[in-house]
Amino acid sequence: MRVKVCGLHPLRDVQLCIDLGINFLGFVFYEKSPRNLNLNDVHELKKYDKQKSSFTAVTVNPSNEFIQKMILGNFDYIQLHGSETNERAGEIKSMGLKIIKAIKIKDETDIKNYKKYNNADIILFDTPGMEKSIEFPKNLISKIPKGEKYALAGSISQNNIENIAKLGVTFCDLSSSLESGTQLGYKDHHKIKSFIKKINEIKN
Repeated sequence: MRVKVCGLHPLRDVQLCIDLGINFLGFVFYEKSPRNLNLNDVHELKKYDKQKSSFTAVTVNPSNEFIQKMILGNFDYIQLHGSETNERAGEIKSMGLKIIKAIKIKDETDIKNYKKYNNADIILFDTPGMEKSIEFPKNLISKIPKGEKYALAGSISQNNIENIAKLGVTFCDLSSSLESGTQLGYKDHHKIKSFIKKINEIKN
């Protein structure tokens, strides 16, 4: 099971996630988000030895100027959460970034939209809630394609990951379920450790 943890704080959370061997560390660039980063935050990320972790910039319809200023040279992947086309994903990829394209799923008919994005390295099947945690419908989990290229997001937690894994999911993306209940955007390190412990139990 590969894991991506999203909405991380550049100073507070990164070393823990690297030490735990989390595959993808996600950093949000979305002004409406309490997890939004700025240029100073990006500079802080340069201090880390990423080891086997990949840094991912989570964006919505990013401009070339923004990508060149904030993303290139600092991140391994860029996650596209807006109305980006496959052609646009290809343009961004040609700049030297790997692409995660988020597909919002309301019902079964939305799943096939992933086929439009052959320029994406990873497809993330997500709920329509953006940062509002909405549970991914269980009846649809079994319908999405499986494999290392496909990830699932939407109210995944320590409590349900075992059942999700039984449905064939091998790549999960978490954010708000790993936060403290009182402070939006503030990751609970105990929850992160417990989740990774659970993942390791499932693997073994």
